[in-house]
Parts: sequence; structure tokens; C-alpha cells
Amino acid sequence: MDEICFEGKKYVALKHDIGNLPLIVVKAKKGYIACSYIDKETAEKVGDIAAFVSGVKDLEDLKRAKIRMATTWAEDLGIREGMSVKKALELMDAVQE
Repeated sequence: MDEICFEGKKYVALKHDIGNLPLIVVKAKKGYIACSYIDKETAEKVGDIAAFVSGVKDLEDLKRAKIRMATTWAEDLGIREGMSVKKALELMDAVQE
């Protein structure tokens, strides 16, 4: 497991080389940001709060990426296409149990 930081806030990150691009997932309290190796349709079917980026090769790329799409549950939190990964993770962390 790796770690990614935004202004001192740390998130658990998984980066694993599985093909031509790595599989990258960053976990927030209630949801995750994933590269496009993770299927949005499946995340939608199982009710995940998830947002997706594409074209990222490492965690630094992910930090600069913009959200490309999100599940319905992520959209309900205000996560939108074009949003920064940092803002999307903040919204996922703000979810009350």
C-alpha cells in the first residue's frame, strides 16, 4: 500500500502494475477514486461511491487528474466531471455515517 497526501491529509493508495498502465485506487472514508481499469458499471451495480480518472501512470498523475465520471452515489455528494481529485476525496470524507 502507498499513501497520497493533499495539504497534509493522507489517503491510502493502491498502485499495482498489471498491464500497460497501473491499477490505481485511492480510498477515502466513504468511497474511492480509481483509474479506468475499474469498471463504473460494476461500481454502480454494487452501490459504490466512486469516481474515475483516466490516463494516470502514477500517484503524482492522479493528484493532477480531473474526474472523468462518477457513480450516482458520488454524484449525490456533489462530485462532478472535471472536478479535482482532491475536492472529490474531500467530499467523500465529509459523508456522515
